[in-house]
Amino acid sequence: MNGIPAVHDAALPGHPGAVDWERVRADFPLLMREVHGHPLVYLDNANTSQKPLPVVASQDEFYRRHNANVSRAVHALGTEATEAYEASRARLARFLNVRADEVVLCSGTTFAINLVAYSWALPRLKEGDTILVSRMEHHANIVPWQLVAQRTGAKIKVAEILPDGSLDLDGLHRAMTPDVKLLAVAHVSNVLGTVNPVREICREARRRGIVTVVDGSQAAPHLKLDVAAIGCDFYAVTGHKMCGPTGTGALWARREHLESMPPFIGGGEMIKEVSFDGTVFNDPPHKFEAGTPNIAGFVGLGVAIDYLDAIGMDAIAAREAELLAHATEALQAIPGLRIFGTAPGKAAVISFLVEGAHAHDLATLLDLEGVAVRSGQHCAHPLLQYYGVAATLRASLAFYNTHEEIDRFVAALEKTRRLLA
Repeated sequence: MNGIPAVHDAALPGHPGAVDWERVRADFPLLMREVHGHPLVYLDNANTSQKPLPVVASQDEFYRRHNANVSRAVHALGTEATEAYEASRARLARFLNVRADEVVLCSGTTFAINLVAYSWALPRLKEGDTILVSRMEHHANIVPWQLVAQRTGAKIKVAEILPDGSLDLDGLHRAMTPDVKLLAVAHVSNVLGTVNPVREICREARRRGIVTVVDGSQAAPHLKLDVAAIGCDFYAVTGHKMCGPTGTGALWARREHLESMPPFIGGGEMIKEVSFDGTVFNDPPHKFEAGTPNIAGFVGLGVAIDYLDAIGMDAIAAREAELLAHATEALQAIPGLRIFGTAPGKAAVISFLVEGAHAHDLATLLDLEGVAVRSGQHCAHPLLQYYGVAATLRASLAFYNTHEEIDRFVAALEKTRRLLA
């Protein structure tokens, strides 16, 4: 079963490596619609990305021609579905630069981190142990560890950030005391855009015998990844943030961890043999994939990965850096506007507030101008507490956005700011 190619012709003729971003943008049909009578400016990509035509077409093709359950039937449809599903696992493994048999397919990063929490941490941690998390974590990389700590007697310790939104690395290294058994850290902050030096962090943790969990949700859409080089123990990604369907994602884990961890959920597919006297579990990663998965969704995720690879993650990163620089310069010219997160080398995420205007009011008025941004706490309450604010607006960019859209967003923001003045 093949995806429909759409980006392989996006290179500009006679300019190797250059990308025709206008032609790429045309692959995203939702970007062509209007909202409240205005052309849509979609700047909520950190929440979820839009889907290119090949991904949309893959869902239709699967259900029209290949729909069957995986790893169960020997008929042709079952074989086709299983081959397509496993091919997506292999594509994701190549994207991450890891082994396919170390990739557990699941609904996303939230599930992946909970899998580590309940299958690795819960059986091992005890009173006196410590879980170290950073101030900038998404709730998905905080709450599971709190639940584990409540059940085991372990405690949570927080690694703080600096005012520019970068991680206090000296403080983090000092916090890696002998009682710390697990470190959970975001590769890229969903609020600040900070790109953490996870390779260095994991190296220091490994020297101290600390197991590392890296939340890669916001890194996978923006950066060329090499999880093997990062040197972590666990790495989680979410498919719907990287142009794939919702309900898709993965946990990568070192093979020795997968072999030693008990199953998280029981049911079909994750077993070799069941009797009322006991069960023999399947080999990893299937041991952790009970029940019927989101088969069509993972087929679409494989197509999304092909799409990103066809453009090139380095080209995507460069494009988004240009857009970020344009947006940052334009926003800084607005009186009373404060940007949260100014660490060098950040990803294309800008969280901000405008003096005298509530974030939700601005977001509502921007929506009436056709501009979609996120307002709220962004599932990062402890981070906003650090800055002493109740909510921010967040404009998050993707490679298919344009400089013209940024200008329209800034003009709409100026208009709404005046209305609220």
